Amino acid sequence: MTMLSRVLGLIRDVVMARVIGADGAADAFFVAFKIPNFLRRLFAEGAFAQAFVPVLSEYRQRGSHAAVKELVDRVAGALGSVLILMTVLVVMGAPVVTMIFAPGFASDPAKFDAATSMIRITFPYLLLISLTGLSAGILNSYDRFAIPAFTPVWLNICLIGAALAGAAWFTEPAYALSWGVLVAGVVQLVFQIPFLMGLKLMPRPVLDWHYDGVKRILKLMTPAIFGVSVSQVNLLLDTVIASFLPTGSVSWLYYSDRLSELPLGVFAVALGTVIMPSLSRQHAADNPDTFAATLDWAVRMVLLVAVPATLALVILAPPILTTLFYDGSQIDARDIAMSTLSLRAYALGLIAFMLIKVLAPGFFARQNMVTPVRIGIIAMAVNMVLNIAFVIPLHHYWQVGHMGLALATSLAAYVNGYLLFRGLRRDKVYRAAPGWGLFLGRLALANLAMVAVLLMLLARLDQWLTWSFTLRALWLGLICSAGAGVYFGVLVAAGVRWRDLRPVRARHAG
Repeated sequence: MTMLSRVLGLIRDVVMARVIGADGAADAFFVAFKIPNFLRRLFAEGAFAQAFVPVLSEYRQRGSHAAVKELVDRVAGALGSVLILMTVLVVMGAPVVTMIFAPGFASDPAKFDAATSMIRITFPYLLLISLTGLSAGILNSYDRFAIPAFTPVWLNICLIGAALAGAAWFTEPAYALSWGVLVAGVVQLVFQIPFLMGLKLMPRPVLDWHYDGVKRILKLMTPAIFGVSVSQVNLLLDTVIASFLPTGSVSWLYYSDRLSELPLGVFAVALGTVIMPSLSRQHAADNPDTFAATLDWAVRMVLLVAVPATLALVILAPPILTTLFYDGSQIDARDIAMSTLSLRAYALGLIAFMLIKVLAPGFFARQNMVTPVRIGIIAMAVNMVLNIAFVIPLHHYWQVGHMGLALATSLAAYVNGYLLFRGLRRDKVYRAAPGWGLFLGRLALANLAMVAVLLMLLARLDQWLTWSFTLRALWLGLICSAGAGVYFGVLVAAGVRWRDLRPVRARHAG
Protein backbone atom coordinates (compact mmCIF):
# COMPACT_ATOMS: atom_id res chain seq x y z
CA MET A 1 0.00 0.00 0.00
CA THR A 2 2.86 2.35 0.77
CA MET A 3 4.42 1.51 -2.59
CA LEU A 4 1.13 2.32 -4.34
CA SER A 5 1.02 5.65 -2.53
CA ARG A 6 4.61 6.51 -3.45
CA VAL A 7 4.21 5.52 -7.10
CA LEU A 8 1.13 7.70 -7.33
CA GLY A 9 3.11 10.42 -5.57
CA LEU A 10 5.73 10.18 -8.31
CA ILE A 11 3.01 10.46 -10.96
CA ARG A 12 1.65 13.46 -9.04
CA ASP A 13 5.03 15.18 -9.14
CA VAL A 14 5.39 14.50 -12.86
CA VAL A 15 1.96 16.04 -13.51
CA MET A 16 2.73 19.01 -11.26
CA ALA A 17 6.03 19.63 -13.05
CA ARG A 18 4.23 19.68 -16.40
CA VAL A 19 1.60 22.11 -15.06
CA ILE A 20 3.53 24.57 -12.86
CA GLY A 21 7.18 23.92 -13.82
CA ALA A 22 9.89 25.58 -11.72
CA ASP A 23 9.01 29.29 -11.84
CA GLY A 24 8.22 31.78 -9.08
CA ALA A 25 4.65 30.56 -8.55
CA ALA A 26 5.90 26.98 -8.28
CA ASP A 27 8.44 28.05 -5.65
CA ALA A 28 5.62 29.79 -3.73
CA PHE A 29 3.41 26.69 -3.83
CA PHE A 30 6.17 24.36 -2.66
CA VAL A 31 6.85 26.64 0.32
CA ALA A 32 3.12 26.79 1.16
CA PHE A 33 2.92 22.99 0.83
CA LYS A 34 6.05 22.31 2.89
CA ILE A 35 4.97 24.28 5.97
CA PRO A 36 1.92 22.15 6.94
CA ASN A 37 3.80 19.04 5.79
CA PHE A 38 6.67 19.89 8.14
CA LEU A 39 4.31 20.44 11.06
CA ARG A 40 2.50 17.24 10.11
CA ARG A 41 5.69 15.38 11.05
CA LEU A 42 5.31 16.86 14.53
CA PHE A 43 1.57 16.50 15.05
CA ALA A 44 0.80 13.41 12.98
CA GLU A 45 3.11 10.53 12.05
CA GLY A 46 6.24 12.09 13.53
CA ALA A 47 6.73 13.19 17.12
CA PHE A 48 3.08 12.66 18.04
CA ALA A 49 3.00 9.10 16.69
CA GLN A 50 6.27 8.20 18.40
CA ALA A 51 4.83 9.38 21.74
CA PHE A 52 1.24 8.18 21.22
CA VAL A 53 1.81 4.63 19.91
CA PRO A 54 3.93 3.38 22.87
CA VAL A 55 1.44 4.76 25.40
CA LEU A 56 -1.52 3.36 23.48
CA SER A 57 0.25 -0.02 23.15
CA GLU A 58 0.82 -0.05 26.89
CA TYR A 59 -2.85 0.74 27.59
CA ARG A 60 -3.84 -2.04 25.21
CA GLN A 61 -1.34 -4.49 26.76
CA ARG A 62 -2.25 -3.80 30.37
CA GLY A 63 -5.71 -2.25 30.35
CA SER A 64 -9.22 -2.76 29.04
CA HIS A 65 -10.84 -1.60 25.80
CA ALA A 66 -12.70 1.06 27.79
CA ALA A 67 -9.37 2.44 29.06
CA VAL A 68 -8.03 2.61 25.50
CA LYS A 69 -11.18 4.44 24.36
CA GLU A 70 -10.86 6.88 27.22
CA LEU A 71 -7.26 7.63 26.22
CA VAL A 72 -8.19 8.09 22.55
CA ASP A 73 -11.01 10.54 23.39
CA ARG A 74 -8.82 12.74 25.56
CA VAL A 75 -5.89 12.71 23.16
CA ALA A 76 -8.24 13.73 20.35
CA GLY A 77 -9.53 16.61 22.47
CA ALA A 78 -6.06 17.86 23.35
CA LEU A 79 -4.62 17.50 19.85
CA GLY A 80 -7.65 19.02 18.13
CA SER A 81 -7.80 22.08 20.39
CA VAL A 82 -4.11 22.91 19.86
CA LEU A 83 -4.36 22.49 16.11
CA ILE A 84 -7.50 24.62 15.76
CA LEU A 85 -5.82 27.45 17.65
CA MET A 86 -2.64 27.13 15.59
CA THR A 87 -4.58 27.07 12.32
CA VAL A 88 -6.47 30.28 13.17
CA LEU A 89 -3.26 32.07 14.17
CA VAL A 90 -1.35 31.03 11.03
CA VAL A 91 -4.18 31.91 8.64
CA MET A 92 -4.47 35.35 10.25
CA GLY A 93 -0.71 35.88 10.34
CA ALA A 94 0.22 34.28 7.00
CA PRO A 95 2.52 37.16 5.89
CA VAL A 96 4.59 36.70 9.05
CA VAL A 97 4.79 32.95 8.41
CA THR A 98 5.98 33.59 4.85
CA MET A 99 8.65 35.96 6.14
CA ILE A 100 9.85 33.32 8.63
CA PHE A 101 9.99 30.38 6.24
CA ALA A 102 10.86 32.15 2.97
CA PRO A 103 12.48 35.51 3.86
CA GLY A 104 14.17 35.66 0.47
CA PHE A 105 10.75 36.10 -1.17
CA ALA A 106 10.50 39.58 0.36
CA SER A 107 12.55 40.97 -2.54
CA ASP A 108 9.91 39.71 -5.00
CA PRO A 109 6.45 41.08 -4.02
CA ALA A 110 4.58 38.85 -6.47
CA LYS A 111 6.22 35.68 -5.16
CA PHE A 112 5.76 36.80 -1.53
CA ASP A 113 2.05 37.57 -2.02
CA ALA A 114 1.48 34.28 -3.82
CA ALA A 115 3.13 32.30 -1.03
CA THR A 116 1.10 34.16 1.61
CA SER A 117 -2.19 33.48 -0.17
CA MET A 118 -1.37 29.82 -0.72
CA ILE A 119 -0.37 29.33 2.94
CA ARG A 120 -3.84 30.53 3.95
CA ILE A 121 -5.34 27.85 1.71
CA THR A 122 -3.02 24.96 2.55
CA PHE A 123 -2.43 25.40 6.28
CA PRO A 124 -5.81 24.01 7.48
CA TYR A 125 -4.57 20.75 5.93
CA LEU A 126 -2.44 20.40 9.08
CA LEU A 127 -5.51 20.06 11.32
CA LEU A 128 -7.08 17.48 9.04
CA ILE A 129 -3.97 15.39 8.41
CA SER A 130 -2.99 15.41 12.10
CA LEU A 131 -6.37 13.98 13.07
CA THR A 132 -5.81 11.47 10.27
CA GLY A 133 -2.45 10.70 11.90
CA LEU A 134 -4.21 10.07 15.22
CA SER A 135 -6.48 7.62 13.45
CA ALA A 136 -3.49 5.96 11.77
CA GLY A 137 -1.74 5.54 15.13
CA ILE A 138 -4.79 3.74 16.51
CA LEU A 139 -5.10 1.47 13.46
CA ASN A 140 -1.36 0.68 13.40
CA SER A 141 -1.45 -0.21 17.10
CA TYR A 142 -4.09 -2.78 16.28
CA ASP A 143 -1.98 -4.09 13.36
CA ARG A 144 -4.31 -2.56 10.75
CA PHE A 145 -1.39 -1.31 8.62
CA ALA A 146 -2.98 -1.35 5.17
CA ILE A 147 -5.56 1.42 5.73
CA PRO A 148 -3.14 4.09 7.04
CA ALA A 149 -0.63 3.10 4.35
CA PHE A 150 -3.28 3.52 1.63
CA THR A 151 -4.61 6.84 2.98
CA PRO A 152 -1.90 9.06 1.36
CA VAL A 153 -3.08 7.78 -2.02
CA TRP A 154 -5.99 10.21 -1.68
CA LEU A 155 -3.62 13.18 -1.43
CA ASN A 156 -1.99 12.17 -4.69
CA ILE A 157 -5.33 11.59 -6.41
CA CYS A 158 -6.64 14.98 -5.27
CA LEU A 159 -3.51 16.83 -6.41
CA ILE A 160 -3.44 15.04 -9.76
CA GLY A 161 -7.10 15.95 -10.23
CA ALA A 162 -6.44 19.56 -9.23
CA ALA A 163 -3.56 19.82 -11.69
CA LEU A 164 -5.38 18.21 -14.62
CA ALA A 165 -8.92 19.50 -14.10
CA GLY A 166 -8.75 22.38 -11.64
CA ALA A 167 -5.83 24.33 -13.13
CA ALA A 168 -7.98 25.58 -16.01
CA TRP A 169 -10.18 27.47 -13.53
CA PHE A 170 -7.30 29.59 -12.23
CA THR A 171 -5.10 32.19 -13.87
CA GLU A 172 -2.19 30.71 -11.93
CA PRO A 173 -2.39 26.87 -11.84
CA ALA A 174 -0.47 26.69 -8.55
CA TYR A 175 -3.59 27.97 -6.74
CA ALA A 176 -5.54 24.95 -7.97
CA LEU A 177 -2.95 22.71 -6.34
CA SER A 178 -3.30 24.63 -3.07
CA TRP A 179 -7.04 23.95 -3.00
CA GLY A 180 -6.31 20.33 -3.93
CA VAL A 181 -4.20 20.01 -0.76
CA LEU A 182 -7.10 21.22 1.40
CA VAL A 183 -9.62 18.89 -0.25
CA ALA A 184 -7.21 15.99 0.20
CA GLY A 185 -7.08 16.61 3.95
CA VAL A 186 -10.85 16.22 4.21
CA VAL A 187 -10.90 13.08 2.07
CA GLN A 188 -8.07 11.38 4.00
CA LEU A 189 -9.73 11.99 7.37
CA VAL A 190 -13.17 10.81 6.27
CA PHE A 191 -11.68 7.68 4.65
CA GLN A 192 -10.43 6.29 7.98
CA ILE A 193 -13.62 6.86 9.99
CA PRO A 194 -15.39 3.57 9.08
CA PHE A 195 -12.35 1.53 10.12
CA LEU A 196 -12.13 3.30 13.49
CA MET A 197 -15.80 2.59 14.02
CA GLY A 198 -15.11 -1.06 13.24
CA LEU A 199 -12.63 -1.13 16.14
CA LYS A 200 -15.14 0.80 18.28
CA LEU A 201 -12.48 3.47 18.80
CA MET A 202 -14.03 6.40 16.94
CA PRO A 203 -12.77 9.41 18.95
CA ARG A 204 -15.27 11.60 20.82
CA PRO A 205 -13.01 14.53 21.76
CA VAL A 206 -12.81 15.34 25.47
CA LEU A 207 -10.60 18.21 26.65
CA ASP A 208 -8.82 16.97 29.77
CA TRP A 209 -5.22 18.14 30.11
CA HIS A 210 -4.90 16.49 33.53
CA TYR A 211 -5.59 12.96 32.24
CA ASP A 212 -2.58 10.76 32.97
CA GLY A 213 -2.27 9.39 29.43
CA VAL A 214 -2.38 12.89 27.90
CA LYS A 215 0.29 14.16 30.30
CA ARG A 216 2.53 11.19 29.52
CA ILE A 217 2.16 11.70 25.77
CA LEU A 218 2.94 15.41 26.09
CA LYS A 219 5.97 14.61 28.20
CA LEU A 220 7.21 12.15 25.61
CA MET A 221 6.24 14.29 22.63
CA THR A 222 8.07 17.45 23.68
CA PRO A 223 11.58 16.03 23.23
CA ALA A 224 10.43 13.76 20.41
CA ILE A 225 9.71 16.87 18.34
CA PHE A 226 13.46 17.37 18.11
CA GLY A 227 14.40 13.72 17.85
CA VAL A 228 12.02 12.80 15.02
CA SER A 229 11.98 16.01 13.04
CA VAL A 230 15.67 16.69 12.54
CA SER A 231 15.61 15.83 8.85
CA GLN A 232 12.44 17.89 8.36
CA VAL A 233 13.91 20.89 10.19
CA ASN A 234 16.99 20.58 8.02
CA LEU A 235 14.85 20.53 4.87
CA LEU A 236 13.00 23.62 6.06
CA LEU A 237 16.29 25.37 6.72
CA ASP A 238 17.19 24.45 3.16
CA THR A 239 13.97 26.13 1.99
CA VAL A 240 14.73 29.29 3.95
CA ILE A 241 18.22 29.54 2.44
CA ALA A 242 16.99 28.49 -1.01
CA SER A 243 14.54 31.41 -0.99
CA PHE A 244 17.61 33.68 -1.30
CA LEU A 245 19.01 31.67 -4.22
CA PRO A 246 18.01 32.06 -7.90
CA THR A 247 14.39 31.43 -8.87
CA GLY A 248 13.83 27.72 -9.36
CA SER A 249 16.07 26.62 -6.48
CA VAL A 250 13.14 25.67 -4.24
CA SER A 251 11.56 23.69 -7.09
CA TRP A 252 14.81 21.92 -8.00
CA LEU A 253 15.23 20.85 -4.39
CA TYR A 254 11.60 19.71 -4.22
CA TYR A 255 11.74 17.52 -7.34
CA SER A 256 15.07 15.92 -6.38
CA ASP A 257 14.03 15.41 -2.77
CA ARG A 258 10.82 13.71 -3.87
CA LEU A 259 12.74 11.23 -6.01
CA SER A 260 15.21 10.46 -3.24
CA GLU A 261 12.27 9.95 -0.87
CA LEU A 262 10.69 7.31 -3.12
CA PRO A 263 12.73 4.38 -1.75
CA LEU A 264 12.67 6.03 1.68
CA GLY A 265 8.88 6.14 1.74
CA VAL A 266 8.24 2.84 0.01
CA PHE A 267 10.45 0.82 2.30
CA ALA A 268 12.02 2.57 5.29
CA VAL A 269 8.95 4.50 6.45
CA ALA A 270 6.79 1.39 6.04
CA LEU A 271 9.36 -0.71 7.91
CA GLY A 272 9.62 1.82 10.73
CA THR A 273 5.82 2.01 10.97
CA VAL A 274 5.51 -1.77 11.23
CA ILE A 275 8.27 -2.34 13.80
CA MET A 276 7.24 0.51 16.12
CA PRO A 277 4.17 -1.23 17.65
CA SER A 278 6.10 -4.53 17.79
CA LEU A 279 9.03 -2.93 19.60
CA SER A 280 6.66 -1.16 21.99
CA ARG A 281 4.91 -4.44 22.87
CA GLN A 282 8.24 -6.28 23.21
CA HIS A 283 9.48 -3.60 25.62
CA ALA A 284 6.24 -3.66 27.60
CA ALA A 285 6.52 -7.46 27.81
CA ASP A 286 10.17 -7.16 28.98
CA ASN A 287 11.54 -9.20 26.08
CA PRO A 288 14.96 -7.61 25.28
CA ASP A 289 16.25 -10.47 23.12
CA THR A 290 13.36 -10.26 20.66
CA PHE A 291 13.63 -6.44 20.77
CA ALA A 292 17.31 -6.61 19.75
CA ALA A 293 16.63 -9.22 17.06
CA THR A 294 13.86 -7.06 15.56
CA LEU A 295 16.18 -4.04 15.35
CA ASP A 296 18.97 -6.09 13.79
CA TRP A 297 16.61 -7.55 11.19
CA ALA A 298 15.31 -4.06 10.33
CA VAL A 299 18.85 -2.67 9.84
CA ARG A 300 19.73 -5.53 7.46
CA MET A 301 16.55 -4.99 5.47
CA VAL A 302 17.29 -1.28 5.14
CA LEU A 303 20.81 -1.90 3.82
CA LEU A 304 19.48 -4.47 1.37
CA VAL A 305 17.40 -1.71 -0.28
CA ALA A 306 19.25 1.51 0.59
CA VAL A 307 22.66 0.66 -0.85
CA PRO A 308 21.46 -0.25 -4.39
CA ALA A 309 18.94 2.60 -4.33
CA THR A 310 21.71 5.07 -3.51
CA LEU A 311 24.02 3.83 -6.25
CA ALA A 312 21.21 3.69 -8.82
CA LEU A 313 20.02 7.24 -8.08
CA VAL A 314 23.54 8.65 -8.33
CA ILE A 315 24.19 6.92 -11.66
CA LEU A 316 20.73 7.34 -13.20
CA ALA A 317 19.84 10.81 -11.90
CA PRO A 318 19.96 12.57 -15.33
CA PRO A 319 17.88 10.02 -17.27
CA ILE A 320 15.38 9.62 -14.44
CA LEU A 321 14.78 13.37 -14.16
CA THR A 322 14.72 13.78 -17.94
CA THR A 323 12.23 10.95 -18.41
CA LEU A 324 9.87 12.10 -15.69
CA PHE A 325 9.98 15.89 -15.86
CA TYR A 326 11.56 17.25 -19.06
CA ASP A 327 9.16 18.75 -21.57
CA GLY A 328 11.26 21.60 -23.00
CA SER A 329 8.87 24.34 -21.86
CA GLN A 330 7.83 24.26 -18.20
CA ILE A 331 10.90 22.15 -17.34
CA ASP A 332 13.92 22.77 -19.59
CA ALA A 333 17.44 21.34 -19.86
CA ARG A 334 18.80 23.77 -17.24
CA ASP A 335 16.17 22.64 -14.72
CA ILE A 336 17.17 19.01 -15.35
CA ALA A 337 20.87 19.79 -14.90
CA MET A 338 20.28 21.70 -11.66
CA SER A 339 17.92 19.05 -10.26
CA THR A 340 20.48 16.36 -11.10
CA LEU A 341 23.04 18.01 -8.84
CA SER A 342 20.70 18.13 -5.85
CA LEU A 343 19.29 14.63 -6.50
CA ARG A 344 22.78 13.13 -6.42
CA ALA A 345 23.56 15.03 -3.24
CA TYR A 346 20.35 13.83 -1.56
CA ALA A 347 20.94 10.28 -2.81
CA LEU A 348 24.30 10.16 -1.04
CA GLY A 349 22.41 10.49 2.25
CA LEU A 350 19.72 7.93 1.47
CA ILE A 351 21.32 5.14 3.52
CA ALA A 352 21.40 7.41 6.58
CA PHE A 353 17.85 8.69 6.03
CA MET A 354 16.55 5.13 5.86
CA LEU A 355 18.53 3.87 8.85
CA ILE A 356 17.19 6.71 11.00
CA LYS A 357 13.64 5.47 10.31
CA VAL A 358 14.39 2.11 11.96
CA LEU A 359 16.93 3.20 14.59
CA ALA A 360 14.82 5.97 16.14
CA PRO A 361 11.98 3.57 17.10
CA GLY A 362 14.56 1.70 19.18
CA PHE A 363 14.51 4.70 21.52
CA PHE A 364 10.87 5.76 21.22
CA ALA A 365 9.50 2.27 21.84
CA ARG A 366 11.32 2.37 25.21
CA GLN A 367 9.90 5.85 25.83
CA ASN A 368 13.42 7.29 25.77
CA MET A 369 13.02 10.69 24.14
CA VAL A 370 15.96 12.49 25.74
CA THR A 371 18.74 10.74 23.80
CA PRO A 372 17.28 11.40 20.32
CA VAL A 373 16.84 15.06 21.35
CA ARG A 374 20.53 15.45 22.11
CA ILE A 375 21.41 13.68 18.88
CA GLY A 376 18.94 15.79 16.94
CA ILE A 377 20.39 19.05 18.23
CA ILE A 378 23.90 17.92 17.27
CA ALA A 379 22.74 16.94 13.78
CA MET A 380 20.94 20.27 13.28
CA ALA A 381 24.03 22.19 14.35
CA VAL A 382 26.15 20.17 11.91
CA ASN A 383 23.66 20.83 9.14
CA MET A 384 23.68 24.58 9.72
CA VAL A 385 27.48 24.73 9.75
CA LEU A 386 27.70 22.66 6.57
CA ASN A 387 25.04 24.81 4.88
CA ILE A 388 27.25 27.85 5.32
CA ALA A 389 30.40 25.94 4.39
CA PHE A 390 28.92 24.56 1.15
CA VAL A 391 26.32 27.05 -0.08
CA ILE A 392 28.38 30.25 -0.07
CA PRO A 393 31.26 29.02 -2.24
CA LEU A 394 29.07 26.86 -4.51
CA HIS A 395 26.68 29.77 -5.13
CA HIS A 396 29.41 32.37 -5.51
CA TYR A 397 31.59 30.48 -7.98
CA TRP A 398 29.20 28.13 -9.81
CA GLN A 399 25.63 29.31 -9.01
CA VAL A 400 24.73 25.87 -7.65
CA GLY A 401 24.15 26.73 -4.01
CA HIS A 402 21.10 24.47 -3.86
CA MET A 403 23.39 21.44 -4.30
CA GLY A 404 25.27 22.51 -1.19
CA LEU A 405 22.01 22.51 0.76
CA ALA A 406 21.23 18.94 -0.28
CA LEU A 407 24.77 17.75 0.45
CA ALA A 408 24.75 19.33 3.92
CA THR A 409 21.44 17.64 4.70
CA SER A 410 22.84 14.25 3.66
CA LEU A 411 26.00 14.56 5.73
CA ALA A 412 24.04 15.72 8.77
CA ALA A 413 21.83 12.63 8.39
CA TYR A 414 24.90 10.41 8.67
CA VAL A 415 25.84 12.16 11.90
CA ASN A 416 22.31 11.60 13.18
CA GLY A 417 22.22 7.95 12.15
CA TYR A 418 25.66 7.14 13.55
CA LEU A 419 24.87 8.68 16.94
CA LEU A 420 21.55 6.82 17.14
CA PHE A 421 23.31 3.54 16.33
CA ARG A 422 26.06 4.20 18.86
CA GLY A 423 23.47 5.00 21.55
CA LEU A 424 21.59 1.76 20.94
CA ARG A 425 24.84 -0.23 21.10
CA ARG A 426 25.92 1.58 24.26
CA ASP A 427 22.61 0.78 25.97
CA LYS A 428 22.95 -2.84 24.80
CA VAL A 429 19.54 -2.51 23.16
CA TYR A 430 20.93 -3.30 19.72
CA ARG A 431 23.08 -6.41 19.43
CA ALA A 432 24.35 -7.62 16.07
CA ALA A 433 23.19 -11.13 15.23
CA PRO A 434 25.65 -13.64 13.69
CA GLY A 435 26.28 -13.57 9.94
CA TRP A 436 26.99 -9.89 9.30
CA GLY A 437 30.27 -10.55 7.51
CA LEU A 438 28.67 -12.92 5.01
CA PHE A 439 25.70 -10.58 4.56
CA LEU A 440 27.93 -7.56 3.75
CA GLY A 441 30.05 -9.61 1.35
CA ARG A 442 26.99 -10.73 -0.60
CA LEU A 443 25.65 -7.18 -0.57
CA ALA A 444 28.91 -5.73 -1.94
CA LEU A 445 29.14 -8.33 -4.71
CA ALA A 446 25.54 -7.77 -5.84
CA ASN A 447 25.94 -3.98 -5.89
CA LEU A 448 29.20 -4.12 -7.88
CA ALA A 449 27.47 -6.26 -10.49
CA MET A 450 24.50 -3.87 -10.63
CA VAL A 451 26.70 -0.79 -11.06
CA ALA A 452 28.61 -2.44 -13.91
CA VAL A 453 25.35 -3.20 -15.76
CA LEU A 454 23.92 0.31 -15.22
CA LEU A 455 27.06 2.02 -16.52
CA MET A 456 27.19 -0.28 -19.52
CA LEU A 457 23.59 0.42 -20.55
CA LEU A 458 23.48 4.12 -19.78
CA ALA A 459 23.28 6.32 -22.86
CA ARG A 460 24.57 9.89 -23.08
CA LEU A 461 22.31 12.55 -21.56
CA ASP A 462 21.99 14.61 -24.74
CA GLN A 463 20.32 11.65 -26.41
CA TRP A 464 17.75 11.48 -23.63
CA LEU A 465 16.81 15.13 -24.19
CA THR A 466 16.08 14.51 -27.88
CA TRP A 467 14.10 11.30 -27.43
CA SER A 468 10.33 11.15 -27.05
CA PHE A 469 8.81 10.45 -23.65
CA THR A 470 7.86 6.93 -24.74
CA LEU A 471 11.38 6.07 -25.89
CA ARG A 472 12.91 7.54 -22.73
CA ALA A 473 10.49 5.59 -20.53
CA LEU A 474 11.12 2.31 -22.36
CA TRP A 475 14.91 2.67 -22.22
CA LEU A 476 14.85 3.73 -18.54
CA GLY A 477 12.59 0.78 -17.73
CA LEU A 478 15.02 -1.55 -19.50
CA ILE A 479 18.00 -0.17 -17.57
CA CYS A 480 16.22 -0.35 -14.19
CA SER A 481 14.92 -3.86 -14.86
CA ALA A 482 18.37 -5.07 -15.91
CA GLY A 483 20.01 -3.50 -12.86
CA ALA A 484 17.42 -4.93 -10.45
CA GLY A 485 17.57 -8.34 -12.13
CA VAL A 486 21.34 -8.54 -11.86
CA TYR A 487 21.29 -7.29 -8.26
CA PHE A 488 18.78 -9.85 -7.01
CA GLY A 489 20.20 -12.55 -9.27
CA VAL A 490 23.66 -12.17 -7.75
CA LEU A 491 22.17 -12.19 -4.25
CA VAL A 492 20.42 -15.48 -4.99
CA ALA A 493 23.54 -16.91 -6.63
CA ALA A 494 25.53 -15.91 -3.55
CA GLY A 495 23.19 -17.92 -1.33
CA VAL A 496 20.56 -15.44 -0.13
CA ARG A 497 17.12 -17.06 0.22
CA TRP A 498 13.68 -15.68 1.01
CA ARG A 499 13.69 -17.36 4.42
CA ASP A 500 16.81 -15.31 5.28
CA LEU A 501 14.81 -12.11 4.84
CA ARG A 502 12.02 -13.02 7.25
CA PRO A 503 12.04 -11.58 10.78
CA VAL A 504 13.94 -13.70 13.31
CA ARG A 505 10.81 -14.58 15.25
CA ALA A 506 9.02 -15.65 12.04
CA ARG A 507 11.99 -17.82 10.98
CA HIS A 508 12.03 -19.59 14.36
CA ALA A 509 8.27 -20.10 14.20
CA GLY A 510 8.53 -21.51 10.68
